[in-house]
Amino acid sequence: MPENHDASPLPPPLLELAARHGVVPDFWGFDGQHRFVSQETTVAVLAALGVDASTPERVDVALEHAEDDTWRRPLPPVVVVRAGSTVQVPAHVTDGQPVSVHVVLENGAGRRDLEQADVYVAPRAVDGRSVGRATFVVPADLPLGWHELVAQSPDGGGRSTLVVVPDRLELGRGLQERRGWGFMAQLYSVRSERSWGVGDLADLREMSWFAGRRCSADFLLINPLHAAEPGAHMTPSPYLPVTRRFVNPIYLRVEDIPETAYLPVAERSLVEWQAEVARPLSEDEGPIDRDAAWGAKKVALEVVFAAPRSAARQAAFEAYRELEGPGLEDFATWCALAEHFEGRPWPAEASDRTSDLVKELRERLADRIDFHCWLQWVADEQLAAAQRAALEGGMRIGIMHDLAVGVHPEGADSWAMRDVLAQGVSVGAPPDMYNQQGQDWSQPPWRPDALARAAYRPYRDMLRTILRHAGAIRIDHVLGLFRLWWIPAGAGAQAGAYVRYDHDALIGILCLEAQRAGAVVIGEDLGVFEPWVRTYLTERGILGTSVLWFEYEGDRLMPPEHYRRLALATVTTHDLPPTAGYLAGEHVDLRDRLGLLTEPVDVVRRAAAQERQQMVDVLAERGLVGPDPSERELVEAMHRLVLASPSVLVGVSLADAVGERRAQNQPGTDTEYPNWKVPLADSAQRLVTVDDLFDSPRLRSLVRAVNDAIG
Repeated sequence: MPENHDASPLPPPLLELAARHGVVPDFWGFDGQHRFVSQETTVAVLAALGVDASTPERVDVALEHAEDDTWRRPLPPVVVVRAGSTVQVPAHVTDGQPVSVHVVLENGAGRRDLEQADVYVAPRAVDGRSVGRATFVVPADLPLGWHELVAQSPDGGGRSTLVVVPDRLELGRGLQERRGWGFMAQLYSVRSERSWGVGDLADLREMSWFAGRRCSADFLLINPLHAAEPGAHMTPSPYLPVTRRFVNPIYLRVEDIPETAYLPVAERSLVEWQAEVARPLSEDEGPIDRDAAWGAKKVALEVVFAAPRSAARQAAFEAYRELEGPGLEDFATWCALAEHFEGRPWPAEASDRTSDLVKELRERLADRIDFHCWLQWVADEQLAAAQRAALEGGMRIGIMHDLAVGVHPEGADSWAMRDVLAQGVSVGAPPDMYNQQGQDWSQPPWRPDALARAAYRPYRDMLRTILRHAGAIRIDHVLGLFRLWWIPAGAGAQAGAYVRYDHDALIGILCLEAQRAGAVVIGEDLGVFEPWVRTYLTERGILGTSVLWFEYEGDRLMPPEHYRRLALATVTTHDLPPTAGYLAGEHVDLRDRLGLLTEPVDVVRRAAAQERQQMVDVLAERGLVGPDPSERELVEAMHRLVLASPSVLVGVSLADAVGERRAQNQPGTDTEYPNWKVPLADSAQRLVTVDDLFDSPRLRSLVRAVNDAIG
């Protein structure tokens, strides 16, 4: 399904239909060329939105249906409005019938009757009846929150959701008065003597406390902790989870679960035997073996789960299940089904969570469902302990969680949320200078229409769960809240189209839930974006992302003084090698070995050397390095350079702090490189553990440089 860049514009009816459903018919490529989306791609993307545009006649029917559908509903499915603003809401009844609309405030806080506006709209014939429209005004003084709109008429009326969101998310955590800095870490890679082969939530607790107490850091940004497969093989990438709402239990510290301390001797021996298998994995310098670590830990967790809980502990577990509601039950059910069918194809009926087979299996696998709910409860407790330790250690923000773009196409969310995730398409990116064939991330996107019909509750519930024990959240590819590149199944990544989302609603709900949690929000806004997007995010109080290697003005490095104030500024990112390796050109050598270069290696090496020299020249011009600087001096100088920016947050990679040179992720590879499996090591490739981390001379030196520069 190749895209025809010389295509004429779409036929006007199809163009109108695409516009009604947010499908963008054209875009500007990375090369500055104006490109049109093919008719074939447009029809396929519309099909994923439930719209049949396969013939001109069906396009006409779909257009008429799109208009009628609005009039069929007494009220819109959801209304999202900024605090301090008014909005007009249409109410539909049989023409000539009276109607009134009122708001029931959140948590039973009262009722507000809405005034009808003097707006005449001609009635419309829909499904054989004449439908009238009355317009009501939502006042500007409603409190923030999730309220209910109620329409009453002789027709019976209807109900919908009204969400009042902040106009702007104000900076909290003392950042208005004084900017902050923190570490960025891949948690699984930072292990201790007590870890079971993978850095865990107890390591996070200790690391964040020490970072605050001994380094005066304000936050610790970690990789997404989203859950992966519960079986024998676990996808290594934290950015391809089975769900974004719940936590991977591989991060649990078994010994920190209260019931572990009260196990009888025989059961405690079972746990210790598993620990004896897993703990030596933390001393292995090779790629992290998640499957071995999880295999041992899962057996131990099953032993602890079977132990009796006190009445208070059981009540707390039940309260947690009630709090997380059907979303938790569905996730746990999927986990139980994944175990049940492991190694076998799922029956077609099992893919429908409402089927008789799934109902039967929910009953038969009830104990496994309880187990997976329990794993999330103890993870929630350990996350709370980590955030508490971070604040007690002196951090102002604490743990900064990371939200991935999407989920695995065969994971729990894809199973439980088929009604709000698009089928037959995946998310990716159009061609750019680094990936000239485009990218296909294999993840199903939200359907914007279905998400609105669900009143954004799946999105809200995900945010609430993640933000419960967070001081901040980083939104990977925040541009996806504005538009996403949808790729029809079977097509190349270049043959996609952008689909727009209601960014006002998505950003507004993000601001509301973050404000309620007292969290800072950072949007990773790198890549191709429309110029107004960054301005919009700034106006809403969402921080952007500035990476030293990527910030250019023309062909020169941008002076850090020109960076945005509302930003998280860093030297590097997890998709680049650590700075020591990048300065040495090891990223070129690696891509050459893996066959990823599209140009002769000598050409790429010269470009990398020029990039390095330009950086050194800038540092020398500012007096940050002398002649012939060492690698360590360059790394520290680059952080001082970033700290010359006005950005309210500055991030320091833990890999940079200890001199690690190996990349955590090499884009464009799968099994060719041990992506997301590299344990933290120093410049001599000696493992660095949590126990030794904050005594590292190199880390202490970089911390001094950062604290001196930040003032």
